[in-house]
Amino acid sequence: MPDEPDPGPTPELQSGQVPAGSARRDAASLGRPRPWGRADRNRLLIWVGIAFIIPGVVVVALHHLVKQTASTGSVFSVESELPTKAIMAFFVVLATWIVSRMEKRPLDDYGIPPRQAFGIRFWEGCVWGFSMLSAILLILHASGHFRIDSVALAGGELYRYALGWAAVFLAVAIHEEFAFRGYWLFSFARRMSFWPSALFTSAVFGVAHLGNPGENVLGILQVVVTGLLFCFMIRRTGTLWFALGFHAAWDWAETFFYGTPDSGLLGVGRFLNTSVQGPNWLTGGTAGPEGSVIVFLVLALCALLIHFRFPKVIYPDHPA
Repeated sequence: MPDEPDPGPTPELQSGQVPAGSARRDAASLGRPRPWGRADRNRLLIWVGIAFIIPGVVVVALHHLVKQTASTGSVFSVESELPTKAIMAFFVVLATWIVSRMEKRPLDDYGIPPRQAFGIRFWEGCVWGFSMLSAILLILHASGHFRIDSVALAGGELYRYALGWAAVFLAVAIHEEFAFRGYWLFSFARRMSFWPSALFTSAVFGVAHLGNPGENVLGILQVVVTGLLFCFMIRRTGTLWFALGFHAAWDWAETFFYGTPDSGLLGVGRFLNTSVQGPNWLTGGTAGPEGSVIVFLVLALCALLIHFRFPKVIYPDHPA
């Protein structure tokens, strides 16, 4: 779906006066890519080292030290996931903050305005994420391919697992959104423009899920398409917080609320016991709803609704 064109240069730009905080409007108006410099490459390497390499080493060491809580096969739990996801989220946030200090620019330029953290856009994104995942399962239920068998949790366990999985998927969303659609997207968009950068980071996002047990081709393709949808959300809202809320709520609904596999992994401690019947291309099979062809219809509908909900382009094509 084509974006609406950015408005022309502002009066301030026409007069040669660039007010404070106008970097995005300036970039959108000029629309010129910036070449890679040595300092730019060094900052990107520093960011990669802190955001990926250091936490990777820490997580591997943690798994060796605490083998009894490690995920087994295609099953994962709050106890196994929360420590590792929290570590990964912490380091990618730290890396992003460090490069923002090195570049002497606010986090707002990366689409991460701190003052909007967990604000209205985040919670609106949560509603959208839960609703879209529910729409997929509603279609499968109406066609006789998905059913709710029983309620699995009650009382204190229900609240404990609901909060536990919420913490896990908040950490997952922070890690993946900051990693694939934060500084990295910003840095590449300055040189390649927004949509080529979005396609590249979304493809890498898909590759990062290849190791999940139980995944299938449709599931990986869905990850790439969802990455592009998240980029579209950032393009229209100008912030990661909407996409971050959507991401967290989608995963929470999939794993905890409906008890279905998430990227090939089945969670321990789920609210509902559910089952599917039918061909894998329709139900998703071991990959879960994300591996169903129906997901692409729902994601397309979501993109259309996002287009009408946020009609203006905010994130520039070539950030300054």
